Amino acid sequence: MHVGRKTQKREKSAMSVSLYGNLLFVVIELVMAILTGSQAVLLDAVYDGVEFVMLLPSLFLIPFLYRPSSEQHPFGYTQIETLFIVIKGITMTAVTFGLIFNNINLMIHGGHIISFNTVAYFELFACVLGIIVTVYLYIKNKSMHSPLINMEMQGWRMDSVVSLGMACAFLLPICIPFAWFKNLVPYLDQIITVVLSLIMIPTPIRTVITGIRDLMLIPPEEETIEDIKSTVEPIIGIYGHKNLYYDIVRTGRKLWISVYITFDKDIVSLSKFKLLQDECILALTKKYPDFYFELLPDIEFTGLEENLNSF
Repeated sequence: MHVGRKTQKREKSAMSVSLYGNLLFVVIELVMAILTGSQAVLLDAVYDGVEFVMLLPSLFLIPFLYRPSSEQHPFGYTQIETLFIVIKGITMTAVTFGLIFNNINLMIHGGHIISFNTVAYFELFACVLGIIVTVYLYIKNKSMHSPLINMEMQGWRMDSVVSLGMACAFLLPICIPFAWFKNLVPYLDQIITVVLSLIMIPTPIRTVITGIRDLMLIPPEEETIEDIKSTVEPIIGIYGHKNLYYDIVRTGRKLWISVYITFDKDIVSLSKFKLLQDECILALTKKYPDFYFELLPDIEFTGLEENLNSF
């Protein structure tokens, strides 16, 4: 199944909005990090800076993802997307760990006090802007199901939640005007940064694990496999078969599905076989935006072939 040039343009347009929005965030966050000295804002700035640097090549990557497969590239170019996502996930994981260790070091050396009010209001602004971009990407990706846009959408959604949490946390010195809490104030910025880092880090780690599975052509998660089986088997079961064998891999956004079937009868009608394959493709189209499907007869080796070759 192939997607058209119009979809390609829509995907590139959506990614461009995310790119420019990310650039705006990076500039504002860097300025705020310098003015306030906040490590939490610096975490956001570095995180979004890495996102921006990794997002730039993705705009040039999109046209390759729509090229068809060939003899030289039997899986097309979709594995480039997977490799790109793995690199991005590894980079984000490394950056997050680096910031955790840096803030622990600051806490050991006594911490520091920042302008909590200024940071809190800035984070509220960042939360609103993040929600706007998230909603925009969600609407755009409804018809495309692009992994790249989906990953950007998850990033913006996480940024919005994180910004809201940071705004609430930085208002604590105002909300808790007690003497015992004043002892924690110099460490508040670092504590928030470490906690946020620990919350954020599972996402890039999961991205890396999933991407490596796809690069090694390991079958996708069990939920996807079971969903494909439940879609295909009721259609094939009408015609009668002894056995079904599935070969399913995922490269980037594309699923490659091969189903080997052993029929009850020795003779198979080619026209019915094609009709069966078309019905399976039609059913899968309702669930998966980009896939390749083939239905193949499974030829069993019975030993009779050797006797025929001896004549």
